[in-house]
Amino acid sequence: MSDYKAPLRDMRFVLNEVFEVSRLWASMPALAELVDEDTATAVLEEAGKVAAGLIAPLNRNGDEQGCTWSDGAVTTPDGFPAAYRAFAEGGWVGVGGDPAYGGMGMPKVIGAQVEEMVNGANLSFGLYPMLTAGACLSLKAHASEELKAAYLPNMYAGVWTGSMCLTEPHAGTDLGIIRTKAEPQADGAYKVSGTKIFITGGEQDLTENIIHLVLAKLPDAPAGAKGISLFLVPKFMVNADGSLGARNPVSCGSIEHKMGIKGSSTCVMNFDEAVGYLVGEPNKGLLAMFTMMNYERLGVGIQGLATAERSYQNAVEYARDRLQSRAPSGPQAKDKVADPIIGHPDVRRMLLTMKACNEGGRAFSTYVAMQLDTAKYSEDPATRKRAEELVALLTPVAKAFLTDLGLETTVHGQQVFGGHGYIREWGQEQLVRDVRITQIYEGTNGIQALDLVGRKVVGTGGAYYQLFADEIRHFTATADAALGEFVKPLDAALDRLDELTAWVLDRAKGNPNEIGAASVEYLHAFGYTAYAYMWALMAKAALGKEAQDDFYASKLGTARFYFARLLPRIESLSASVRAGSESLYLLDAEQF
Repeated sequence: MSDYKAPLRDMRFVLNEVFEVSRLWASMPALAELVDEDTATAVLEEAGKVAAGLIAPLNRNGDEQGCTWSDGAVTTPDGFPAAYRAFAEGGWVGVGGDPAYGGMGMPKVIGAQVEEMVNGANLSFGLYPMLTAGACLSLKAHASEELKAAYLPNMYAGVWTGSMCLTEPHAGTDLGIIRTKAEPQADGAYKVSGTKIFITGGEQDLTENIIHLVLAKLPDAPAGAKGISLFLVPKFMVNADGSLGARNPVSCGSIEHKMGIKGSSTCVMNFDEAVGYLVGEPNKGLLAMFTMMNYERLGVGIQGLATAERSYQNAVEYARDRLQSRAPSGPQAKDKVADPIIGHPDVRRMLLTMKACNEGGRAFSTYVAMQLDTAKYSEDPATRKRAEELVALLTPVAKAFLTDLGLETTVHGQQVFGGHGYIREWGQEQLVRDVRITQIYEGTNGIQALDLVGRKVVGTGGAYYQLFADEIRHFTATADAALGEFVKPLDAALDRLDELTAWVLDRAKGNPNEIGAASVEYLHAFGYTAYAYMWALMAKAALGKEAQDDFYASKLGTARFYFARLLPRIESLSASVRAGSESLYLLDAEQF
């Protein structure tokens, strides 16, 4: 496996040349005080060093050794505890945290790049700070001032980690049927009892304390999702002076034996009348939990992108070195027995697909992160509202499309290696196994597609969709004529997506199955069109600079590949959507 190299040049291009994020920060006083282009560059360069030098070297061993469980205790792979301490001491756990509680205060658009680097270096390792950051978001937004003061500083500092305890053995996506209970106590605390599964970092040896955020139901809670509350349940109780007290009756019953991310502990957690504290209002736990969901789901999408980027780096290095056969156009390396495989058309197809998907995904995830920052920091109510609606629309696309393409591209990377991609020593098969989980957790990609079509498109009568479509139309209408080769196919793709959206809106009125039948293919058609917008924006930033720098020439060549070879996928996706739901119900359940 090649050494991981943070894609800093491309990150700077997206941030500074495509989106000019410093202008966004300057327009928002809360951000203008914290970050500018120089600060962002310094943060990203240092994060790149940490990712490549501290975290990436643990990736192979983390997979080979994995986590182990014994008598309720979890041991992470060799090197993880020391690396996590060093990572935390650098302030990286709290990179996006509130400075009032010790966080670095960076906007999400910077945090997204840091997340990509950390997860590209080592996805298993990256899950521990990611879940902590998510827990902090919920606490910051919904917890009492007393709880925030007691827990956030140590969580941002990485002294304590956080976990999110949602899933139960019988209840995955359908959280309304959870059985975990919370009994109120005279002192205002609660006794939480129940079992949670698939809990990332539920138990580990990286930190002295673990702060669990647990979904549970109060005794008088209404049925279903409207009866869920959120509770903070620490592994060790915290004394008034901030020191650790007695062990709370929270235990790890086992860890899962997984396909990938083996350096991440995925736990069964048992709560046996554990002391917990209400976060937010009673029966409003899902609201508190969903505060972090847009951030976390974008984060999972970035995990798909990050793993694909690592696979691409490995594959392109291998393709330049591996000698096999002669290029179809004749010998390229006449002094050698064969030519590097990067000269073969099919290898180029795979590498360019990887490159186009990765760079398009980086631009798209950055765009969504910008909307999150705008929704949080803008002082103009109308601007905030528009950004919030775009976030709602685009988050399921970011989670599902980036991770679906993440699997496709890591498989391409494995394929470039041929037989060597299937054996463990080269690392490509690990990336395929690791990235597979990203399509499943934080809501499976099928659920994301249902959210996009059911809630965000049909549920708003197409209003959220129109916001994004209008922005693209404005871009194409005002673009310079020199961008015609990118603008014309983007316009045509948007026409197709407009028609598809109208079709789904109409069909959903008469048949409840149409939303589910159309959702996955619709999300992919949306994703390819959104990436076309990103590639047109990148082409605009690169055009005219190609003669002075190979970076821009490469960017334009990749943009042309995307429009020629990947965007046409929307044609078959559109045909599948328009086929309707009827063919899905031609068989009775017994006929499968």
